Amino acid sequence: MKNFFWRHTLSVSAVIVLCAGSTVSAQDSRERSTKKMQAAAEQSAKAARVFNEIMDTREKSIPRDLLDKAEAVAVFPGVLKGGFIVGGRGGSGVISRRVANGWSAPAFFDLGGGSIGLQIGVAQTDYILLFMNNEAVGSLLSDKFEIGGEGSAAAGPVGRSASASTDLKLNAQILSYSRSKGAFAGLELKGVVIKPDNEDNSQVYGMNARDILTGANKISMDDMPEGVRVFPRTLARYSTRR
Repeated sequence: MKNFFWRHTLSVSAVIVLCAGSTVSAQDSRERSTKKMQAAAEQSAKAARVFNEIMDTREKSIPRDLLDKAEAVAVFPGVLKGGFIVGGRGGSGVISRRVANGWSAPAFFDLGGGSIGLQIGVAQTDYILLFMNNEAVGSLLSDKFEIGGEGSAAAGPVGRSASASTDLKLNAQILSYSRSKGAFAGLELKGVVIKPDNEDNSQVYGMNARDILTGANKISMDDMPEGVRVFPRTLARYSTRR
């Protein structure tokens, strides 16, 4: 009888421990999900703020007619670059693709790459990339895409007086820009790798970058998490196709 009592007590204790563990695990999962959503909203807000600031400086902004031709826009705010002799870049950002009457939910991507040269200190740079056709957008959807490897990014023209140089660059698949210490200009980008952050994409949308940007059932504005809507809405302020 005593053995039965102890076995029964141990069984009940084990169930209580398992239930408690499941509760803690579920709580941890919810907390991680909440933090991920907050981080996603902050990333989208930073990207939207960078794009707004650049486009609102009219004499030094991306030409509107060029932006209207773009199939997707990427913004990587505050990318770190620095070191001594051997430098590196690292940061994260968002990419939205054009959809009917607007822009897709922002997919999360990482940007990285190395550089060799005399570099002292650390600098933060905002990068903006225009993907000018469907082929350029498709290049993003592999495990990683190296600019300068599989494709190259030409320096994008700036301001209203860029018509002549714009014509020369319309054949480029990707146009790139950078802003550092307040100066905004086109930049030929090489040796940079862009890859989807599908851990973030999965946590926020339950989808990977490929499905977010190319799926038949793209996420509507109403179905996006509220915090990330600021980026596609910002793009729509400056360019929307009917």
